[in-house]
Amino acid sequence: MGCTGLAALPATATGAAAGDVSVQYHTGSTGSDQAEPWLRVKNTGTSAVALSGVKLRYYFKAESASATYRFACSWAVKGCGNITGTFGTLAHPTATADRYLEIGFTSGAGSLAAGADSGDLQLRFHRSDWQSLNQHDDYSFGAAQSSYANWTKVTAQLDGATVWGTAPEGNDPTDPTDPTDPPGDGASLFDDFNYTKHDDPAISAHGWNVRSNSGGPGVPGATWAPQNVTFSASGGNSVMNLETSTAGTGESTKQTEVLTKAMKFKNGTYAARVKFSDAPRSGPDSDHLVQTFFTINDLKAPMADDYAEYDFEYLPNGGWGEPSNILYATSWETYNPDPWQAVNQHTESRQSYAGWHDLVVTIDDNSIKYYVDGQPFGTHDAAYLPERPMSINFNQWLIDLAGQTSTTPRAYDQQVDYVLHVKDHVLTPAQVAAKVAAYRSAGTAFEDTVPSS
Repeated sequence: MGCTGLAALPATATGAAAGDVSVQYHTGSTGSDQAEPWLRVKNTGTSAVALSGVKLRYYFKAESASATYRFACSWAVKGCGNITGTFGTLAHPTATADRYLEIGFTSGAGSLAAGADSGDLQLRFHRSDWQSLNQHDDYSFGAAQSSYANWTKVTAQLDGATVWGTAPEGNDPTDPTDPTDPPGDGASLFDDFNYTKHDDPAISAHGWNVRSNSGGPGVPGATWAPQNVTFSASGGNSVMNLETSTAGTGESTKQTEVLTKAMKFKNGTYAARVKFSDAPRSGPDSDHLVQTFFTINDLKAPMADDYAEYDFEYLPNGGWGEPSNILYATSWETYNPDPWQAVNQHTESRQSYAGWHDLVVTIDDNSIKYYVDGQPFGTHDAAYLPERPMSINFNQWLIDLAGQTSTTPRAYDQQVDYVLHVKDHVLTPAQVAAKVAAYRSAGTAFEDTVPSS
């Protein structure tokens, strides 16, 4: 996506590696608002092929080094909920490709019998900021492909081996140095939040606590309501919803929090996909709401130097002296609750973050780095590195009742798609996406191999 044209391969292109699957392609769009690679996978062998073992790569040229992209499935015979799409960066960029979209299948996609094909995969992707893109210098794009035909500029892997297509020069998908391949030897926590309700026994068995005990933060008199933590299907995945509600008094305010029971997480990578909300699901707006993803340990004494906390906090209606939307990333060394004294470093962005966002925090021996939707958000100093392990938390609560004084009931939602921690490994956002896609492709809804500290 830049300035050079790429001639389309003939509809009968050959030269693919010998194997058990082939890929057909036609373009659903030649425009500049989004790319639409429509694909089919065919089993060319003599025995059934499980689609969960198939990976496809569509190669393209990014508009700029900082450009980020979003994947969507418009329609698929196998069901869009069974199709995954993640983006990666090529180890050896060429004139027509420095990124790729990797398509995978969950176990729910089933198998292809000998000679059968997957049917349509009507896929699309666009820039995260919806700025224009140019497909005509993309390695895998074929402007003249108005109907399905074999296409060797999309590669296919079967159980880890490349069996179809030719990647841009120097970029074999099985190259072990591919920078988007996530480290495989790090102890990890992954949870897809595939639960039925707040008291599902699996939640506790998997190490989570749905908070019901009293205490801060939040409005005095508010309670933490475990029944307001619910689970539902969204986009083919199970999603956790935290509801916070109020009718303008402390006693009517119900806040929500879900946290790990163990404090065993320290250096490494933390990631979650979170949906922030600017407006209430019902009732009047403007409450001083806080929607979060964070790690924390306990403050043993005022100004204790072994305290640690790393926050994403979104304030859709302002608060703490801010008049409107603001997203904070904050790294804490310590604090004194009374009189208030804080030792922290923060980065903020004053804009709306309503909608789904990929949030990543990495901690090594040198710094803390925050990313939002694949882009650097803030880097904080070594002075704020953790001395002790922490828990992983999500909560939604009210700072005060000054933003909206009405006694009309209202309710706000914060949703969480997944959470991931990889111990002692710093992953890029692309590696996070690849690791999550690998869990989902394998049908793994939960894993915790992080040892107790």
